[in-house]
Amino acid sequence: MSEIAEYERRIAFALERIGRGVEALKHRAVAPEPEPAPEAAFEPVPETAPAATADPAEIAELKAALDAEKEANSQLSERVRAIREKQDTTLNAMERKYGAAVRAQEAAFKEVAALKQANAALIAANRKLMDEGVAFSEEALMAELQALRAARASESAELEQIIAGLDPIIEGASGEAEDA
Repeated sequence: MSEIAEYERRIAFALERIGRGVEALKHRAVAPEPEPAPEAAFEPVPETAPAATADPAEIAELKAALDAEKEANSQLSERVRAIREKQDTTLNAMERKYGAAVRAQEAAFKEVAALKQANAALIAANRKLMDEGVAFSEEALMAELQALRAARASESAELEQIIAGLDPIIEGASGEAEDA
């Protein structure tokens, strides 16, 4: 960005120099004429008049400076266009990825909720059978223990996701507090 600002400054300076040069050429080439009578028609100054009294080296220098600044301006315009295209392409790709990630996350949340509900139903059914004395076995107890462990692992994973989401916010807040 500092390069762009530098190019803009150089272009503005060159255009100012060119403008001063053109004004100087006009003042040198056009001698003060007596004021025309109100009835007189306007006669344009011939285009060859300024060139006859202007310094050819100065004109060549001004033209070269103008051409150089035009070239620099066109290069900058091309670079800005390329950067904008790249940003647009990157932004569109990131938006698509974000949309896909959100859809995948929503599907995963629905699946986890369904599994939790099914797991809770299995635990309740297993507990009911054990309370009635129908199916009191070590296998039933192990199945319930595994179901409880899976539920706790799921809750732990959810908490880790929440903490991971909060970390950037906390770091940003602590960075702002340090800057203040």
